[in-house]
Amino acid sequence: MTIRVAIADDHAVVRQGLRTFLELQDGMDVVGEAADGEEAVALVERTAPDVVLLDLVMPRVDGLEAIRRIRERAPATRILVLTSFADDRTVLPAVRAGAAGYLLKDVQPPELAGAIRTVHAGEALLAPAVATMLVEQLAGEDGPGPERGDHLTPREREVLALLARGRANKAIALDLGVSERTVKTHVSNILGKLNLTDRTQAAVYAVRHGIVPRD
Repeated sequence: MTIRVAIADDHAVVRQGLRTFLELQDGMDVVGEAADGEEAVALVERTAPDVVLLDLVMPRVDGLEAIRRIRERAPATRILVLTSFADDRTVLPAVRAGAAGYLLKDVQPPELAGAIRTVHAGEALLAPAVATMLVEQLAGEDGPGPERGDHLTPREREVLALLARGRANKAIALDLGVSERTVKTHVSNILGKLNLTDRTQAAVYAVRHGIVPRD
């Protein structure tokens, strides 16, 4: 299956570099480019890509507003933020707006290709440094945390700890010496047992309950 990718960045050199790289990847096709957030929304509506690589700092309509509009108008399109910024003013709003992944522009090309495939497969993905920042920020917010989950198995606790570190299912599988399908089953079981809806909530749970220590 070919993954159809759109690129949104206000720097032409960045867009060209991404296009050149992606067009060399097996199973990926670049369907268009956008130079600002408004163009990005229109491009997604016109081409219905599977994944859009989206910068956050763009003219006219910024990346955060573009995420909201894309999620509203094209919910099937997965949004992978690719930006130079990783601070608490950008990470949390982007995730809450509906980004499926958040990477920094210094990501290595093979990791970028893997990230596109990961979010296309329906998983969430955060760069490890971004994941740590997000978990710490969310864990410190006011409000009750989930109930304790002592009924998690030791293996599920291992998976949860790695998930909270920003590891994708494939990386967790390699770390634990199991199949990626087994990891997906563990993640599904964890969310069900803890009555959570997504990996971000699971990561916050892990910090609040000491399954992964605060750095």
